Amino acid sequence: MCADINVDVLVIGAGPTGLGAAKRLNQINGPSWLIVDSAEKAGGLASTDVTPEGFLYDVGGHVIFSHYKYFDDCIDEALPNDDDWFTWQRISYVRYKGLWVPYPFQNNISMLPKDDQVVCMDGLIDAALECRVANTKPKNFDEWIVRMTGEGIANIFMRPYNYKVWAVPTTDMQAAWLGERVAAPDVKTVTKNVILNKTAGNWGPNATFRFPARDGTGGIWIAVANTLPDEKKRFGKKGAVSKVDAAKKVVTMADGTTIAYEKLISTMAVDQLVETMGNQELVSLSKGLYYSSTHVIGVGIRGERPERIGDKCWLYFPEDNCPFYRATIFSNYSPYNQPQADAKLPTLQLGDGSKAKSSEAKEGPYWSIMLEVSQSTKKPVDEANLLRDCIQGLVNTEMIKPEDEIVSTYHRKFDHGYPTPALEREGVLKDLLPKLQDMDIYSRGRFGSWRYEVGNQDHSFMLGVEAADHIVNGAVELTLNYPDFVNGRKNEERRLNQGPVAAKSLPSRAK
Repeated sequence: MCADINVDVLVIGAGPTGLGAAKRLNQINGPSWLIVDSAEKAGGLASTDVTPEGFLYDVGGHVIFSHYKYFDDCIDEALPNDDDWFTWQRISYVRYKGLWVPYPFQNNISMLPKDDQVVCMDGLIDAALECRVANTKPKNFDEWIVRMTGEGIANIFMRPYNYKVWAVPTTDMQAAWLGERVAAPDVKTVTKNVILNKTAGNWGPNATFRFPARDGTGGIWIAVANTLPDEKKRFGKKGAVSKVDAAKKVVTMADGTTIAYEKLISTMAVDQLVETMGNQELVSLSKGLYYSSTHVIGVGIRGERPERIGDKCWLYFPEDNCPFYRATIFSNYSPYNQPQADAKLPTLQLGDGSKAKSSEAKEGPYWSIMLEVSQSTKKPVDEANLLRDCIQGLVNTEMIKPEDEIVSTYHRKFDHGYPTPALEREGVLKDLLPKLQDMDIYSRGRFGSWRYEVGNQDHSFMLGVEAADHIVNGAVELTLNYPDFVNGRKNEERRLNQGPVAAKSLPSRAK
């Protein structure tokens, strides 16, 4: 078969992973390459939508914090000016029994009612005693939770919240993915804070984060894509993949164009990739991978941002008085994430669902909230009424008032939202990914390699960079193979000094 286009490396997908691969291939300036994507613009699961009224919503809660200097350099090249960015201190809370408990919840039980404090402290003490004698690893996420926090915090927060996020019980999830994702409480500090009625400070890798001033998170990736040669990009209808022939090393596009390759970097969800390959063995194997869908809901509101909202960034909701597990005050990230105050918009409805007295378009100012809701066969949702239920949830949690004027709404479902770290995951990936690589197919990215623990934007970008480096230079793919290393504290020195990692520079602990 004679293909229409021939390249050394074909990259499928122009999200962070695909762009990372393309960026590195372009920098190496060796093999010929091409990047394709069915969307008209770059970004993938890190893109941004704009409502007709002018409200911006990322397709999920995304902020920039980095483990890699190479990643920092690439996005700073794409958006090089000081006024391209805002830098924020994270201000996050958990909503519980009408209270705003500072994040992370398990470090701030001093904020809880006294009865709950006692239950949580009992559990923490039991957990601390158990950890001293335990000689086995937790069998699943639920066992990890109980061992780290005790039954009190597990029942009050960790189990209900994580079920709302992952859409599966915590007993169905493994614990190896956790790394820096979940704070293990320091019992002495928690006890001191309870006695002194103090709260713990910020924790975690995203305690400080950056956000683009304009165009949302998606604007970063459009800017990165703009640093690549136009002739090496096929986006939109001509970038849609319909078939991957692994034996012939040919990809057929939806418009009939055929592209021959030597190596393929695919950022498609790996279960969907093997479907396009028609390989029934791999399709059957991929059935052991689980995921949840994500609904992103946006609500635009007229009026000054209320004092009760203040400078909050994102907020967590473990209780069943609202369908969403997380809310982001998206208007707090940038003044350009919503229409300017002089824009005139009609009121669609009030917070309580009733009609406004007048349909006349009026000026702002405006602010906005972005919500996330998970869905799976183990956690169904009423999709037809989800927007209505979310607005009611905002009223129930006192995020908005019944009389607030809603001027814009947004709802988009992502079938593949979260790659679940299920108990079966490692067994599948250790078989599936090498089988694909033996066919010269490198499946990488949030759903390409299915590792949530390296699924942030910086991780995803570097999965692509390192795949390209491995193909061209034989370099080790650290992010894919050693997630604990790239996420660990010992990675800080590497982050400050690192470019793409050659095989000879692999640290001895990871050999």
